Amino acid sequence: MDRSFAFDRRRLLTALGGAVAAAALPATARGAVPGGAKAGLRVVVIGAGIAGLAAARDLEKAGVEVVLLEANDRVGGRAWTVRGGDRISHLDQDDQTVGFSPGLYLNVGPARIPSHHDQYLGLARELGVPLEVLVNSSRSNFVGGGAGPGGAGRVRLRQVGNDLRGHLAALLETALRKGTLDQELSAPVREKLVAFLKSYGDLADDLSYRGSQRAGLAQVPGATIEQAIAVPPLTLDELLANPELAAVLFDENILMQPTMLQPVGGMDRLPVALAAALRSPPRLNAEVREIRRQGAGVRVVYRDRKTGLAQAVEADRAIITTPLPILARTPNDFSRATKAAIAGVRYSDSLKIGFESTPFWEAEQIYGGISFVGGDTSLVWYPSGNFQAKRAVLLAAYSSRESAQRLSTRPRADQIAIARAAVDRLHPGHGSDLSAPVLVHWGKVPFAEGPWIEWADPGNDARAAATLNAGDGPFLFAGSHLSAYSGHWQEGGILSARRAAALALQPRT
Repeated sequence: MDRSFAFDRRRLLTALGGAVAAAALPATARGAVPGGAKAGLRVVVIGAGIAGLAAARDLEKAGVEVVLLEANDRVGGRAWTVRGGDRISHLDQDDQTVGFSPGLYLNVGPARIPSHHDQYLGLARELGVPLEVLVNSSRSNFVGGGAGPGGAGRVRLRQVGNDLRGHLAALLETALRKGTLDQELSAPVREKLVAFLKSYGDLADDLSYRGSQRAGLAQVPGATIEQAIAVPPLTLDELLANPELAAVLFDENILMQPTMLQPVGGMDRLPVALAAALRSPPRLNAEVREIRRQGAGVRVVYRDRKTGLAQAVEADRAIITTPLPILARTPNDFSRATKAAIAGVRYSDSLKIGFESTPFWEAEQIYGGISFVGGDTSLVWYPSGNFQAKRAVLLAAYSSRESAQRLSTRPRADQIAIARAAVDRLHPGHGSDLSAPVLVHWGKVPFAEGPWIEWADPGNDARAAATLNAGDGPFLFAGSHLSAYSGHWQEGGILSARRAAALALQPRT
């Protein structure tokens, strides 16, 4: 899943480049574009992911001539939406052709937008890209992989969360009643806290926890006099034995809290709109082969992947959003420090496996959200929108880090079978409903070769981000991997790009 935003203040400032970041134009970082660019200024932007597109748009607004190069045959980078007929290439396997029915899609890269990601949302508003609610978490989702017969072992998120609250509230009330906290809390505060705990945990009149309708219903209200009956409560021991218990905190993460959003029709809608808004369209299939200094400016050589012909672009500056493993192999005239910073970084790993299916999960009252199943497949993510349709796309695996590395060592057919089996354990009998499998392993995707950077991982050093954020003569670097979002979120890519565009407009010293 998307990794937590875990930088503290010191690491954040280090990754942003310290004083260099502080010196960037603050208005531009918020999306305002300074006018009056130097007459004739030309900037080459390498990479038409969300960062490269945002940088190009800001530069064009400032009157700059922009040449935008993209090695893929599409824009968006990791903001990639696959549909029926699309081809998926990996470096080590044969291509896949997506077999989804018309109108269906899967976001194989980023798939959600927090409501406080103002840069992304501002661009979507400006360009008229419609958004819809993404159900990131539903209390109807399951916690646990359903490993027992008939799905035993799976528990609704509402039961796990509310039974846990009830038991913890009852334990704290017992501690208060026994005087354990008399030294820490005054009598009036203890009295108010007990009253709150009764409501918070839905405790019985004797302040014990005996279950709650909040946790789910064993019997729903009937047409006449049948009353709702709560499910029997799980014991605290049973709750703590669930290896996926932490899922109850998933949407407490500031980056996962509702309301979450998604572009209508796929995550690639904003990159496509950005590209369409540029005066100079991106040059697709333009694989950069050299990045050189030429006088005070730059010379970038690229190969047209369709014709095989080499071409060169000369410009005053370059904004480079290329993933670092690829950049490390590209012949260049960077300084020794810049080369070392690029070469010393290792990306994390991630893969997704999706299927087309009938929306059988809706029969179990699931409309969106995520069930946490553990293991190498990690989760099952249900689609948001177009509810009660005849066909839908289910994300059956979203693996990261070590789980993705283990799973990806197997043949593709085995990975797909493992994901299908995980769904069948969770929703018994429905593994056979899954068709048109799609697998994207980001560590093997051409022109990406990784999903994001974990700066806290052994061997990675945030000082490399500071070096790249400082720039290198006419070379500026941008991308979500250089922001405090650490490559996990498109918002970081836009922030980094706008900072780089602002620096490109400043006179060089």
